[in-house]
Amino acid sequence: MDLKAQIKSYYPSLTKSEQKVAQCVLDHADEVIFHSVTELAEHSKVGETTVIRFCRKIGFKGYQEFKLVLAQNQTYKMMEADKNDEGSAEDFTQDICNSAIHVLQVSMSLLDKQKLYEAIDLIDQARHIQFFGVGSSGITALDAKNRFLRIGRRSEATADSHIQAMSAVLLEEGDVAIGFSISGSTMDTNEILAKAKKNGAKVIAITNYAKSPITSIADIVLLTAGKESPLEGGSITAKISQLFVIDLICEGLSLKDSSRAKSMKEKTALAVIDRIY
Repeated sequence: MDLKAQIKSYYPSLTKSEQKVAQCVLDHADEVIFHSVTELAEHSKVGETTVIRFCRKIGFKGYQEFKLVLAQNQTYKMMEADKNDEGSAEDFTQDICNSAIHVLQVSMSLLDKQKLYEAIDLIDQARHIQFFGVGSSGITALDAKNRFLRIGRRSEATADSHIQAMSAVLLEEGDVAIGFSISGSTMDTNEILAKAKKNGAKVIAITNYAKSPITSIADIVLLTAGKESPLEGGSITAKISQLFVIDLICEGLSLKDSSRAKSMKEKTALAVIDRIY
């Protein structure tokens, strides 16, 4: 499907507001594949509902399906362009290395230290800490639990969405819910965090998009880099930026009581030392 041709064929039948969205996609397709629905609405100077209506009017169920096809179109064009690019197979290792370095640099530039310190203080004083995420971000949530355990901080994380939902409604004032979502638009994670907040828990969102649904739920937002298109779900570069934020939080917590953190690291290491040959 040539999506741009399809958009142009529908263009005359679109409303003026929908045409603004169409024009933004036609002019900046390579950027739109990384936009949340909120960001595309803002760049088009229309409301989010107009973006959804535009997607449905040109034949899609919603924004995510539209963005997936757009990403497929852009990827196909890149592949065609690369066919004549000699040496690309030799350079891919350095490209991936450079991408990882770039993600860390961008993550550092996005870091709001004040919000990071607020998040660390909130977690330090929390009665209970629960990590939430699905898919690739669910794996990050499990990584976070492991990192916290190493420094003696008890927390919970599970990949099962039903258990996540039940855990969320049991959180209350004095507890902290930490949600991972690269897009910020993951319905399961956002609904679970909303339940946790409704019951009095504080919510920390770790996401790549400053303007996405998850940020309206969170008390504190920590931004990550490494935006991915719909065809790059679970990319290592995006995960690197999430793990970078986890490391910052863990280091901040360790510095609050360095002797205890050192003792817990030694204790947890000894607990598994006999499991290694």
